[in-house]
Amino acid sequence: MKAQEFAPAVYHRRMVPHLDIALDRRGGPSLVDQISGAIRVAIDDGVLAAGARLPSWRDLATQLGVARGTVRQAYERLVDAQMIVTAGAAGTHVAARAARSPRPPGLPAPAYDHFRPDYPFGPVPFQMGVPAQDAFPVQVWARVMAQGARTAAEMPVSYRDPRGEPVLRARIAAHLAISRGLACDPAQVFVTNGFSGALDLVLRSLDLYGATAWTEEPGFPIAREAVRLAGLVPAPVRVDAQGLDVAAGIATAPHAALAMVTPGQQAPLGVTLSLARRHALLDWAARTGAWIIEDDYLGELQPDGRAAPALASLDRAGRVCHIGTFSKTITPSLRTGFLVVPPDLVPRVLEVANAFLTAPALSLQHAVAAFIEDGRYLRHLRRMKRLYLDRRRGLVDALAQLSTTHAPAGLGVLLRLPDGVDEARVVKQARAAGLAPVPLSPWYVTPELRQPGLLLGVTNVPEASAMALCQRLLAIVAACGP
Repeated sequence: MKAQEFAPAVYHRRMVPHLDIALDRRGGPSLVDQISGAIRVAIDDGVLAAGARLPSWRDLATQLGVARGTVRQAYERLVDAQMIVTAGAAGTHVAARAARSPRPPGLPAPAYDHFRPDYPFGPVPFQMGVPAQDAFPVQVWARVMAQGARTAAEMPVSYRDPRGEPVLRARIAAHLAISRGLACDPAQVFVTNGFSGALDLVLRSLDLYGATAWTEEPGFPIAREAVRLAGLVPAPVRVDAQGLDVAAGIATAPHAALAMVTPGQQAPLGVTLSLARRHALLDWAARTGAWIIEDDYLGELQPDGRAAPALASLDRAGRVCHIGTFSKTITPSLRTGFLVVPPDLVPRVLEVANAFLTAPALSLQHAVAAFIEDGRYLRHLRRMKRLYLDRRRGLVDALAQLSTTHAPAGLGVLLRLPDGVDEARVVKQARAAGLAPVPLSPWYVTPELRQPGLLLGVTNVPEASAMALCQRLLAIVAACGP
């Protein structure tokens, strides 16, 4: 069966010598952006070497089914960026460029290499942490973005509140009270540049340099690296069917000053922190004066039953800092998140926010505020939850029919690899084939606990395509076997 038969219907694929360009014609980035971006990535990755000749405007336009002017504009952008050169009748070639410095032997690749791959044309099957592209409310979002831009343009010219716009902070506080059981004042809410911005703000504010921090084992490598870069010493604490094992954390690092947890939907295992473990964790923090950073990763989209309330909703000692984001529920391009801190911590966080001005663009803030207004955001979340549950069921059924070892994991499915299969090779070949499974091993710190496998996101795997996509992935797995 041909590879094109498994490609999502949203894409229009044509092969170019040494280059596969997938055009998304549903109103995302312009065709010029997509073509120039694809060629740029191919040059950066070495797929197109220096001196390689590119197709003419006419030939590439014919292959892709676009106007010649579109290809011409894409080429002109690359010429301006000094990535390609034109030589009249001699054609267009990749420009000579300085070679990248090789990675020193033995230096590991950054953790984010596995979790933030460059997919310039939109989400691809099995990609984690991105919403469903085909179910995004494009028209509604276009209206609120236009409304947000108008509101921002009409505002007085002045420096804005570093905590974020009051209207958005008020809407977030109201939304959290309804959806996460978290009662807070807007003064406790700080709007940030995504999850990373919120994590950076709270780690700077707590100023725990040199202290020990519990991190989940397995757990999100980027969050673990952020803790380390903030000067803390990560102490991995195992996660089981009830979530973070608080007793194990106390036994291994009793004097830790911080715990990083994903209680709503643990990544990568998908479990929810049990009520008993929640109380044990809060009791430990209150007794020792430690802090808890709650990453509410997909907490609102727990697929099985009603979403558990936020951990911060049970906090009576003021030790929990709650982080949420709109990247997984609306779109990652927003880079808009929020941090909710206990009242006593507000002055310190405001001091840090004043110094670093963490809030995103005004137009984005007002667009999100408008989207939350009148319950539109909650209705969107309900629709997505139903859709993702159906898609996970479809993916699990397909894997079961193909006799694989797998398990649901929140909005993902864990696929165990057969003995002797090279996990890294599978991921590399899958990405080259337009699939985006995430390797499981990097989520672990302790070598003896690592289990080779793949984490498959369900959000962009329509039920009708699940079997074909699984067959395509498993063919790659089989080819990477011993």
